[in-house]
Amino acid sequence: MTITAAQVSELRKTTDCGMMDCKKALIESNGDMEKAIQILREKGIAKAANKASRIAAEGAIQLMVSDDSHQAVMIEVNSETDFVARDENFVQFAKKVVELALANQVTDIETLSSLKVDAEKTVEEVRQALVAKLGENIGLRRVAYINSDDIIEGYLHGSKIGVLVVLKGGDKTLAKDLAMHIAASKPEVISADQVSAESIEKEKEIYRVQAAESGKPADIIEKMVEGRVKKYLNEVCLLGQPFVKDPDISVQQLLEKNHANVELFIRYELGEGIQKKVDNFVEEVMAQTRA
Repeated sequence: MTITAAQVSELRKTTDCGMMDCKKALIESNGDMEKAIQILREKGIAKAANKASRIAAEGAIQLMVSDDSHQAVMIEVNSETDFVARDENFVQFAKKVVELALANQVTDIETLSSLKVDAEKTVEEVRQALVAKLGENIGLRRVAYINSDDIIEGYLHGSKIGVLVVLKGGDKTLAKDLAMHIAASKPEVISADQVSAESIEKEKEIYRVQAAESGKPADIIEKMVEGRVKKYLNEVCLLGQPFVKDPDISVQQLLEKNHANVELFIRYELGEGIQKKVDNFVEEVMAQTRA
């Protein structure tokens, strides 16, 4: 029997499943739409799709560095609750995905999702099966791959924060210390010249308004603003921050002492940028009572 594009499109709209999954289900059902939906639900695919709109801001950060320290990858895999993030099935899925990402030098989620986990299933198919099994929305959110002739080192703080660092000069121990520092101190850029002029001007304007309330002369206010901007730059720039393991020196002084430079860093924090839903249990109970 010939399955038309219109039939596939209709089934996709109904179930939110992938095109190939819909086509296979329609072929298996001989074009019977209701039976095709049942087939997708039985496979757990439609069930997974129905959960796709639910907010997943928990989960895990995973990273892996190659044995020669010249390649590394970091991923974020999300779930709806921390309970599921601790489930062994979820943990093993995240570990397998990061292994595949490194082995295949993956730089985007679409490619990562299409990789084969085994002879039969792709990462996406395993993800969908996991959603059906654990009953939560689970998603691959982002992936970062680095390849460098310099030293690459990583640091994972539990499963909530991950950092990759590329260090020119120095050694792996220093690179690891810097990765730990970045995890703790959360710099936005490496050096002050990487902060946009717009960001600096915005900070200046805020400080001018604050300083103006002091009633001091304009020249004094301008010096106060410059001092605040300098403090701001030291806070957001890696080189200006006090080194966490020895606050008496800055990261820049540490690097100069070791004749090293940070070429790049990537920092992932679990769920950053995701608008989390905050449930109010009391309001929910009251709403049900009123109903």
